[in-house]
Amino acid sequence: MKRLFPTIAFIAVALISLTMAGFAYFATQEAARIKFEGTADDALNRIESRIDLHLSLLRSTQALFDARNGDITRGEFNAFFTALHIDDNFAGLLGIGFLRLAKAGDEATVERDILHDYGSAHPIYPATTGQHWRTPIVLFEPLNTSNYQSIIGFDMFSEAVRRAAIEKAMADDREHASGLLQLGEGAGVAQTFPGLLVFVRLNVETAPDVINASRSSTAGFLYAAFRARDLFQVALSKAPLLPVNVEIYDGKPGADNLLFRSEAPPAESLGGKLVARRDIVVAGRPWTVLFRPTSAFSLPSSRAIPVMLGLFGLLLAGAIALVARYQERAYEAKSLLHEATEKSLLEKDLILQEMKHRIKNSITRVLAIARQTASQATDVKEFSASFSARLQAMAASQDMLTRSRWQKADLGDLLRIELGQVFGKELPDGILSGPEVLLDETTTQALGLTFHELATNALKYGEAGNSTNTLKGNSALKVDWAVEARSQERTLVLNWREAGHKQLEAPAKIGFGTKLIDLNVTRELRGTIKRDFQAGGLKVEIRIPLTE
Repeated sequence: MKRLFPTIAFIAVALISLTMAGFAYFATQEAARIKFEGTADDALNRIESRIDLHLSLLRSTQALFDARNGDITRGEFNAFFTALHIDDNFAGLLGIGFLRLAKAGDEATVERDILHDYGSAHPIYPATTGQHWRTPIVLFEPLNTSNYQSIIGFDMFSEAVRRAAIEKAMADDREHASGLLQLGEGAGVAQTFPGLLVFVRLNVETAPDVINASRSSTAGFLYAAFRARDLFQVALSKAPLLPVNVEIYDGKPGADNLLFRSEAPPAESLGGKLVARRDIVVAGRPWTVLFRPTSAFSLPSSRAIPVMLGLFGLLLAGAIALVARYQERAYEAKSLLHEATEKSLLEKDLILQEMKHRIKNSITRVLAIARQTASQATDVKEFSASFSARLQAMAASQDMLTRSRWQKADLGDLLRIELGQVFGKELPDGILSGPEVLLDETTTQALGLTFHELATNALKYGEAGNSTNTLKGNSALKVDWAVEARSQERTLVLNWREAGHKQLEAPAKIGFGTKLIDLNVTRELRGTIKRDFQAGGLKVEIRIPLTE
C-alpha cells in the first residue's frame, strides 16, 4: 500500500485538477454562449425594430386611405410620400403602392381610372391570367424614375408568390408578407432586387360587393415593397457594430430561401460552436434567423485558463507524487538502515563469539603442542626449537587466513609458506604441482601443522635436506595433489614423496610429530593417511574430504 500511495496520490490530484479544468472549460463555454446569445438578441431587436418601423409606414398609409374612404388621387398620394422623405428615413423600403381589386373582365373600368390619374394609358398586364381576380397596380410612390412608370397596370395576382400573400390578406385585416421574390420581375423594370412584399386589405364603404365583409367591402390592397439587402444592412449597421454574421431565411434554412447574409464571415474557430437560432414571424410569415460570431467577437474569458489550470493540476499532482515517493524512499532507507544496524550489531556479536572460540581453540592447541613437545624433548634448548617451529607453522596459517579475511586459503600457497620455513624461501621449480584448491579455516590450520611436521621429518631423517637446511635438488622432494569428484562429494588427494639413496624403514617408536600429523588428518579433517617406506624413499598419501 505504501508503494502504491504516490501513484494513488497522483491519480487522485490529477483527476480533481482535470475535473476543475473541465468545469472551468464548460463555464468558459457557457459564458461565451450567454454573451453571444445576448449579442444575437440585440441584433434581432435591431432587425425587428427596423421592420416594424417600415410596417408602421404601411399602417399610416392605410389610415390615410381609411380617413378618405379610399378616395386618394395620385397627386395626394405623391404629396404624402414626398413629405416623408422615404429615401432618407426609410432605407430599404422600395415604396408603397395600391392595388385595385377587380373581377376578371372589369379591366376596362380600372384602365379608365388610371388614364384619368396619369394622363396616359396603362393597360393591365398580363392580358390574361386565368384567375377570377385582377389586382393591378394603380398607385405607387415614389415613382422617381421612368423605370417604375412601367409597373402601373401590372397585375400582381398573376404571379404565384404574390397571389398567395394577397389571398391571405383577403381573409382578414392583418398584414401578410410574401415569400422571397425578385422585385420588378415581370413588371418590365430594368433592374430587379431580391426582396419581399407586405399586403394589407383596404376596405371602403362604397366599394362594390366583391368580398364578404361585416361592415364594408374590399376595394383593394395596400402593399409595401422591401429591398431585403438594404433593409437588413441598415438595421445591422447601427453603431456600435455587432460582431455577428447574420443569415435570414424565409421559412426553414435553405439556399433557395435565403433572404440575407452578412458580408462579414463567421470566425472559423467559433462559428461551428456558437450558433444562435431565432424563429420569428414577420407579417404572418415565419422566418429563421441564424447568428454566428465573427472574428470581432471577444470571449468573456480566455480559453487558456482551463488549459493552464489543467497543466497546473498535473504539475501539482506530479509534485505531490514525487514528495510522497521521496518520503517513501526515506522511510525505506530508514528501515534498511535500522535493519543494517541490527544486522551489523548481530554480526559483530557473532564475530566476537567466533574470535573467542578461535582464541580458545588456538590456546588449547598451543598448550597441547607445548605439553607434547616438552614430553619428547631432552632439554630446554630442544623444546624451545621444536615449540617455536610449530608455533611459526600455526602463525603462517593464521596469517594466510587473516589476509583472506578468514575466507579461503590456497593449498599451493600454504605449502610454499610451510616448506619455505623449513627449507628456505627459495624452493626449486617443479617441487609442487596441482590445481588451485581453496581451503577453509579448519583445513588450513590443520594442514599447515601437518606440512610443517612432514617437512621437519624430511629434513631430520630423510634425504630431502642437508646441513645447510636446503633441498638437495629437484628430485629430493615432490608434492602433488588432485581433487576427485564423485557425485556431489569432492576429495583432496595429496601425495608427499621423499626420494633418496638411503634405505628407509618404519620407525620403531612413534614420535609426537607423527601423532600430531595423524590427529590433524584423521580427527580434525576426518581423512586418511598412508605411509609407504620404500627402498628409494618415503611416500605419504593424504585423503581428506573438501567442504563447499
